[in-house]
Amino acid sequence: MGATAEQREQVVSAAIREISHIATLPEITLKIIDLVEDPKSTAQDLNEVISNDPALSSRILKVVNSSFYGLPGQISSINRAIVMLGLNAVKNIAIAASLAKLFRGGDLTPTFSARHLWTHSNLTAAASKMIADTLKLGLGDEAYLGGLIHDLGIMVEMQFDRTSLIEVVQALGPKDDGSPFANMLEVEESIFGADHQDFGHSLCKKWKFPDTFQRVTGYHHRPLELAAENRTITAIVYVADRIAGAIPNTFRLDLDSLEIDPAVMDALKITSEQIADISTRLEEVAASLDTSL
Repeated sequence: MGATAEQREQVVSAAIREISHIATLPEITLKIIDLVEDPKSTAQDLNEVISNDPALSSRILKVVNSSFYGLPGQISSINRAIVMLGLNAVKNIAIAASLAKLFRGGDLTPTFSARHLWTHSNLTAAASKMIADTLKLGLGDEAYLGGLIHDLGIMVEMQFDRTSLIEVVQALGPKDDGSPFANMLEVEESIFGADHQDFGHSLCKKWKFPDTFQRVTGYHHRPLELAAENRTITAIVYVADRIAGAIPNTFRLDLDSLEIDPAVMDALKITSEQIADISTRLEEVAASLDTSL
């Protein structure tokens, strides 16, 4: 018998309180988010904030110059990066640079590594952007960040109660193809009293992330439970999660199948041919991916 909504809320609230020392984004990242969401802000405002943090500047330039963006020549200044990619993309890279620190938990068990989860998160982000761009939705930057943060709840579990997460992972397997022996969400609920969607949603709420990203972390395994007008990014991440799950040596314990629900494909109006093309392109990204932010 599953936990009641009240019990689930108590467990999740306790976890977020317990990890408050890590459940906080650096002040500079919060400033960047505020700036980008302020319609009066300019590229120069963003440049000034980022340029005051040399470490963050160098990480952003490293990502901007990676093969994923495919920009001509080397970009050597933050101002140029902002001009080439836009405020939203640079904001997302800054958030990624901050989040990477949460995923430095090392190997939890022989079958689970925070590093593999971070790699999977980056691949899901890349696939999400490809999907949004393929469908010409104009949501590439939002989709990228949604893919990046979708499994944040697992890191909440790891910071909150490593022993229980080890128990979850050990109960899952995995099989030879990387798929789990059991449904991770059900195992999490039996051990924690909530699943990683609940934890991720609550952390994004604490960080005051926009509703779009709260929905992604809270519903990426069940996007069709959202109202049609609110599900696009979450549905994109659902598909991207499964495309990325096919890449070897990354995390997929929460996916007992890589099959994509036809109803989600219909909702997005995406075809099997488009998914196959994105899968091929993602393999190329995976081959050159550098996640050492």
